[in-house]
Amino acid sequence: MEFHSYPAKCAFSSISDIKGKHVTIMGLGLNGGGEAAVRFFLNKGAHVLVTDMKTEEQLKPTIDRLSSDSTLDTSRLTYRLGEHRIEDFENADCVIKNPGVKYEGNKYLAAAKAIETDLSIFLRFTDCPIIAVTGSKGKSSTVSAIYYGLNKAGFTAFLGGNITVSPLTFIDEVNQDTPVVIEFSSWQLSDLRGRGVLRPHISIITKIVPDHQNWYGNMEDYVKDKRLIYKDQTKGDYSIFDAEDDELGTGPDKSLHPGATTWGNLFADESKATVLRYGRQPLENTSAAITQDKKIYGVWQENKADGTFCGKVLLGGMTEPEVILDGLSVPGEHMKINVLNAALVLYLMGVDAKRTREICKSWTGIDHRLQYFHSFKNKSGKEIKFYNDSCATVPEAASAASQSFGKSVILLTGGTDKGLELTPLKDVLCQKGELNALNENGVIPVKDIYFLQGSATDKITPELEKEKISFKGPFDSLDKMLTSLKEKLSETKDDEVVVFSPGATSFGMFSNEFDRGNKYMDAVKKLF
Repeated sequence: MEFHSYPAKCAFSSISDIKGKHVTIMGLGLNGGGEAAVRFFLNKGAHVLVTDMKTEEQLKPTIDRLSSDSTLDTSRLTYRLGEHRIEDFENADCVIKNPGVKYEGNKYLAAAKAIETDLSIFLRFTDCPIIAVTGSKGKSSTVSAIYYGLNKAGFTAFLGGNITVSPLTFIDEVNQDTPVVIEFSSWQLSDLRGRGVLRPHISIITKIVPDHQNWYGNMEDYVKDKRLIYKDQTKGDYSIFDAEDDELGTGPDKSLHPGATTWGNLFADESKATVLRYGRQPLENTSAAITQDKKIYGVWQENKADGTFCGKVLLGGMTEPEVILDGLSVPGEHMKINVLNAALVLYLMGVDAKRTREICKSWTGIDHRLQYFHSFKNKSGKEIKFYNDSCATVPEAASAASQSFGKSVILLTGGTDKGLELTPLKDVLCQKGELNALNENGVIPVKDIYFLQGSATDKITPELEKEKISFKGPFDSLDKMLTSLKEKLSETKDDEVVVFSPGATSFGMFSNEFDRGNKYMDAVKKLF
């Protein structure tokens, strides 16, 4: 894939230079990013034209919020909806691009004099310490835990990026003493290529697994965008990478960096920052230490004498490791790594080990990611707990969710294919054995499976039929799926955990994963 590189020079010499400029915002949307850009540029005195292929009716919630805000001068705001016009791009001093729009092959973007994003504008005109996180799994949980921890520790911290909060909403509140935690998608990073504006004090790349292959076509191109997160870091900064083997045995093309056998090793070889690693076992036992044959520093998990886990840190200059994580309030094996990386960030930011342990243990998770939100008791007095994991849009995430509770769960899953390998989810769903216990493959079998319809579901269900694994569905709506589920739950003689973790998209039914999660929670509360 050919990657577009943007010029280092900005269309605006300063924030005050925005006044009077003509700005085209490509993509208003419903998640807040486009809306935040409109507010920011109007407040800075620009003439703003919003263009979106969605119609006024589809964008009504966002348009209504803007039109009803008396603090905005909407006389400088123009909408071009249901279409794009080339002149709106040619005549603009700057186009603000939505990260979900490819530059390659886009005639409108090619016609623009200058292109920026909300993140590039923020990074150009602020000097706050940046904690940047990307990866395939665990990004949102990691940034949320870091943000929670920093504020609990006494910092005035902000959170933005791919977690649906535009940093333009708080650009006027930050300074060199306010750390900003930013979640970056690969697309958002790609939009920064060539600009030279991303120099995080701390960068983290969470576990890399295949994702967005319908966009990139191969893992190497997908990972090239991820690598931009540490490109301009220096020795005084920190880069935090995986120390263990990649899932599914996926390794980089050796031509990218000779000798690097895992993604984490590739990143560690390239970064100019102080490199730290994370693992599920002592770091000297990980593939990073074995293949690189050198001392590595960072964080890892250990089991204590009572069987519970803790997280330890060892940095260069330390003689003994310290415990910086001691127990969690959120479910899931994968959460141990996410919160452990958050604990490492707190420790690097000067929070002592005891306070770090206290803070991280008190974090209760985030919306749409194994979010506990409702329970009820059936006529037998059995408690049914409902979890919303709608942000699980890759098969690995749904697979992990099914194993997060130490017992067999009722899994609501499936949806639309993203061009990903579905084996991780299929393998879990096809497991047999005694309920509520690990089988011979080290997996807890799923108790009951309910599918939403979609192309991913269509690829999974034949495998279950072949293995004689029963399932319900596919259902063409949440209401039908939950109505079927209610019949079962009314009769159950056991306490149950119900997890909605699609492992796919469902954009034919919902606007996005957040809309899907909200509608799921609303439907559960109404029906139960």
